[in-house]
Amino acid sequence: MEHLPYDLYTTAQVRELDRIAVEERGIPGSELMERAGQAAFALLRERWPVARRIAVYCGAGNNGGDGYVVARLALEAGLVPEIIAIGTPVAGGAAAAARDAALRAGVRVRAFESASPEADLVVDGLLGSGARGEVRERWRAAIGAINEAGLPVLALDIPSGLDVDTGMALGAAVKARLTVTFIGLKQGLFTAEGVDLCGEVAFADLGLPREIYARVTPAAKRLEPVGLQGLLPRRSRNSHKGMFGHVLVVGGEQGMSGAAAMAARAAARVGAGLVSVATRAGHAPLMSIAQPEIMAQGVEEPGRLKPLLERANVVALGPGLGRGAWGRAMMARVLESHLPVVLDADGLTLLSEEPVRRTGWVLTPHPGEAARLLGCSVREIQQDRFRAAAALQASFGGVCVLKGAGSLVVDEDGIPFVCGSGNPGMATGGMGDVLTGVIAGLLAQGLSAADSARLGTCLHGRAGDIAARGGERGMLATDLLPHIRALANPN
Repeated sequence: MEHLPYDLYTTAQVRELDRIAVEERGIPGSELMERAGQAAFALLRERWPVARRIAVYCGAGNNGGDGYVVARLALEAGLVPEIIAIGTPVAGGAAAAARDAALRAGVRVRAFESASPEADLVVDGLLGSGARGEVRERWRAAIGAINEAGLPVLALDIPSGLDVDTGMALGAAVKARLTVTFIGLKQGLFTAEGVDLCGEVAFADLGLPREIYARVTPAAKRLEPVGLQGLLPRRSRNSHKGMFGHVLVVGGEQGMSGAAAMAARAAARVGAGLVSVATRAGHAPLMSIAQPEIMAQGVEEPGRLKPLLERANVVALGPGLGRGAWGRAMMARVLESHLPVVLDADGLTLLSEEPVRRTGWVLTPHPGEAARLLGCSVREIQQDRFRAAAALQASFGGVCVLKGAGSLVVDEDGIPFVCGSGNPGMATGGMGDVLTGVIAGLLAQGLSAADSARLGTCLHGRAGDIAARGGERGMLATDLLPHIRALANPN
């Protein structure tokens, strides 16, 4: 068992890694199956040491073969396993051999019936990563029986019914407490519905030689703060505020001043040297009172943005901007400046109405905004978030952060980075405004657009996880701010 690697693969790529191991390196498929079963059983014993009755659901493919190995090992360890089978493995294959070994050892096997299992723990070996299309009725019934049992579930390689290329369920999917995945991490385990369905993810490479992985370029990468935080070195004693950039937040239409204020505060907390806000005139005094370090200016005409733009080196555009004449005029003036821009919220909606493509900016849409930008439905965005993020970057340039469970960051290099931090407590107003400010603050300090988006997304998600220790329900966006400051000072 290993710590999770950073490289993520598609189903086809993992299949290629498997092929190289078997056909070119001479590792028998039956040996890989035995190793998978051993790794899974070791994890089972570690996580559920008192579990005795084990219900192992096995399909007819190699995923089921892994389950037969787990059941045999459980019996040999003195536990009471029962295999609940759907279908019979093809004779002569590794899965058939694993089934025969389990039967010879004395493991009880019965055909699936609709009733939920009577056990302490369920092992899911029904469907592997090769499953495509809607789950058929019999398999759907088995998945339903597992989920309705209310027992902890250990999924082998993937939760049955999950499309591990997209992270979406194929109509029905097992909800696991823990998923142990083999050979390569599958990209869909870490975004969309995969995040909930997998539970915790563990990894076993099954002893494949390291050089095999050099033969297959990963489809995506996991994103974590470790390593990225080196982008923010310790500051010299001779520092001054001018060395750390000046963020200008443009937004705060009537009744929406809070969004701009939160973005500004986040930019300051992540370390920007100076932060200004261009907002409606009536909001400026209140912002300055609430946060004296923020230089809030009332700007009613776009021409009055010029001196503010000349002093800034990054613009955060969109929080509370509105979609009326004032917001449209402000946005047009900002985009004329050619300054680096972090574009969010109403700015993204206005962009969908008048699309432009440029480099040097960061777009941070949630699925609804992404759907408007690409002229499709939210469902289409969520059905394949990897494809959607790539399409956004290709259409609008710069760097795209597609927010949601398993946020994706894609730049011009095209390799998506998947953020594993964040939680449901962050599904509340203002969280996106804080992310906008964090990314803008990092840009102001000299990081590239790609590095700012990656590190900013990580810091934001991690701050949310720390804040959620007090409970997810009732979290506020501003609860993240002290944690963002702490995470931006790792040394």
